[in-house]
Amino acid sequence: MDATRTYTVILEPAEEGGFVVHVPALPEVVTEGDTEAEALAMAKEAIELALEERLAEGEELPTERAPQMRQVTVRLAEPSTA
Repeated sequence: MDATRTYTVILEPAEEGGFVVHVPALPEVVTEGDTEAEALAMAKEAIELALEERLAEGEELPTERAPQMRQVTVRLAEPSTA
């Protein structure tokens, strides 16, 4: 049986350059790449491996639930001068 699944990936710019990739539906998947294309290719490979492992263990595959991403602004307290 040949089936496809689609999962959301989050690419975060890394301090040293490139991207760190997280997959909300598969928390065990964290990978990285020097470019966006490389990071996505690494994510695809890591997702496939994670799904294979879950199937081998008899686990159900997670269904995609798109994460809700928002920004929150906070106010920093003024530093005290002592």
